[in-house]
Amino acid sequence: MIVLGLDPGTRHFGWGVVERRGTRIHHVAHGIVHTNEKESIALRLVVIERELCAVLEEHHPAIASVEALFFAKDPSAAAKLGHARGVALLVCARAGLEVNEYPPALVKRAITGNGRAEKGQVAQMIRVILGLPAPPKADAADALALAVTHLQHIPLAAAGIRGVPRG
Repeated sequence: MIVLGLDPGTRHFGWGVVERRGTRIHHVAHGIVHTNEKESIALRLVVIERELCAVLEEHHPAIASVEALFFAKDPSAAAKLGHARGVALLVCARAGLEVNEYPPALVKRAITGNGRAEKGQVAQMIRVILGLPAPPKADAADALALAVTHLQHIPLAAAGIRGVPRG
């Protein structure tokens, strides 16, 4: 099963693709869509949509995993995050992908064992879990962490364990 993880942002939008073969999780690809923050939000969303469509076309994921909404201190930042997240949901829905959402603390706990882990800790653990030569940049590491978290939760959800999204 190939899973696409998405870490939405209007300046830096992380994506990561992992695959489960048997009981092992393998790295497929990852990257960051960088947009020009001097451009309008509308033009940046067009760039994100175009790049995400290219990722889907190249890697053919079966399912997507995206960070759940959380309450931010800055309402403007939260609104921009919502725009990027909306593009991600739209692109995935158009491609017929089921989208699972995971809160940041659950992802951090699944990857590091600590729901309050720092971004650097998540990146280091993703490097170890996926056997990468170096830790990915934060946005891509978070996206890979979302994909890995989904693959780790599939058996739990299938078993009907409460609090785990089905996927």
